[in-house]
Amino acid sequence: MSTPATQLKRLEARIPAHIKDAIERAASLQGRTLTDFIIEVAGSRAREVIREHEVIDLSRADQIAFAEALLNPPEPNAKLKKAADWYLRETER
Repeated sequence: MSTPATQLKRLEARIPAHIKDAIERAASLQGRTLTDFIIEVAGSRAREVIREHEVIDLSRADQIAFAEALLNPPEPNAKLKKAADWYLRETER
């Protein structure tokens, strides 16, 4: 029985011949199969793109300001209190 981590799915793509030739050459230079090369490169790039969209990088000063706000939050102002009251009224229905 296979687990989700070992399940394989097919991926098909039509690419220009010169790009396929370059990919095959790069795979050959590394002593890898075309499939192994494509899986490694595409997977690596996919993880980079996902990280770029999911991770927020903060400067040191921003990290300190964020931590300070969490540890010592400011008192809610009138506008926030009004919004909280509205939310409670609307969600109690």
